[in-house]
Amino acid sequence: MNAIISAVELMDASAGGQPPVLLDVRYQLGGPPGRPEYEAGHIPGAVYVDLEGELAGPPGKRGRHPLPGLGEFGAAMRRAGVRSGGDVVVYDGGQGWAAARAWWMLRWAGHPSVRVLDGGLAAWRAQGGEVTAGRTPVREGDFVPAPGALPLLDADGAAALARRGLLLDARAGERYRGETEPIDAVAGHIPGAVSAPTTENVAADGRLRPAAELAARFGALGAVDGAEVGVYCGSGVSAAHQLLALAVAGVPAALYVGSWSEWSSDPSRPVATGPQPG
Repeated sequence: MNAIISAVELMDASAGGQPPVLLDVRYQLGGPPGRPEYEAGHIPGAVYVDLEGELAGPPGKRGRHPLPGLGEFGAAMRRAGVRSGGDVVVYDGGQGWAAARAWWMLRWAGHPSVRVLDGGLAAWRAQGGEVTAGRTPVREGDFVPAPGALPLLDADGAAALARRGLLLDARAGERYRGETEPIDAVAGHIPGAVSAPTTENVAADGRLRPAAELAARFGALGAVDGAEVGVYCGSGVSAAHQLLALAVAGVPAALYVGSWSEWSSDPSRPVATGPQPG
């Protein structure tokens, strides 16, 4: 199944006899909560999911957005109406990072049919899609997480992968090089990692670039046939969007959820700065 769905395709699917469950995952790092925006206007039938409260556990030594407990995550998805055998479409305000986190979480937890609305709510509106206010009544779902459907890295696994394969750093280039660090305590990157800013995966309209372009981009970075690929970012959110782009390009990859926020919190872990490794 394709990892993304266009606004036109979603309109057709929503008009069918078995419309997908829609999850609105609007989120902005350091910004106001997304629920008020959801209640002011969302795709008809969508249910709001809070990234920090339902798609991540409490921040701490495991990073700023560690995995939530499986029980809490499963309960949140059932409250949102997610069923084990039904299609799910997730979207956000247009950046795609939060929606990709929800997509990755559900896929990692064993749900086989999850797609991201390419371009988010902005793409829906651009196609003339209606929005509605308030909250959507929900029929309780039956989804039970069965983790392990997608590969997951811890800090040691990420370090090892950077030595034997390709570990992509999805943050902005200046953060990778250690020129600035606006959030975490230490600037730089995991030794051996390759800079691959997530922002370069999208076109000016916020939608992902075509699969062939993405495949060429990742291939030039080292994601060739047989290469083992992993991704990290600041806290495991934008890296999920990188994984989405890799999936569209046909490249399987693992996520280091703790990412730089976990790595940099341990003073015993090495830190590299400067440009790409030779």
